[in-house]
Amino acid sequence: MAEEVKLFGMWASPFSRRIEVALKMKGIQYEYIEEDLSNKSPSLLNYNPVHKKVPVLLHKGKPVAESLVILEYIDETWKQNPILPADPYEKAMARFWAKFLDEKLWPAAKKVVLSKGEEHKGLIEEIQEHLKTLESELKEKKFFGGESLGFVDIAANIIFWLLVVQETLGLDILTEDKFPGLHEWNHRLLDDAVFKECVSMERLLASFKVRFGALTASK
Repeated sequence: MAEEVKLFGMWASPFSRRIEVALKMKGIQYEYIEEDLSNKSPSLLNYNPVHKKVPVLLHKGKPVAESLVILEYIDETWKQNPILPADPYEKAMARFWAKFLDEKLWPAAKKVVLSKGEEHKGLIEEIQEHLKTLESELKEKKFFGGESLGFVDIAANIIFWLLVVQETLGLDILTEDKFPGLHEWNHRLLDDAVFKECVSMERLLASFKVRFGALTASK
């Protein structure tokens, strides 16, 4: 009998997509429950009473919340196709860069959408400093994890979302001339069969243009 695995998520959330990518990389069968974040289900609130957010993974009736925590849980529970490195130092570094993405890049990227004037300019500069750091870490590697998609690459899917926001709002943040390595990495991400199955750039662009398109006139 197959193990009960359920994922409570939202299609446009990069954090939910992280978990779908990991489950599909592992070949795990799961039930996906789409959440309306404006009207959260009783199940979501019950399984994640602290943060009340997606994603939540339910495995054998036990909930696990927060995307990076879930990724590690998945990797430790299902050993095939490892996401994290086996070497303790490399594993620690992968956790470090994943935290950097969530604690440094993502907050600034969220704020830039609604910002104006000097605040907007300052946030773009802040984002680009973080991107320079990531470009330096990537170096000549195909992926942050080396030759194949790994923990940091899955966490770094927020860079893909940043590119979608950039195109939607007509911004010049992550340009190919300034960040050639990250652009090449993004192309490899888009070419990855599992990532393509989980993320639709066309659908995201259409949704973001409806949601944020009116903001371009006021920038």
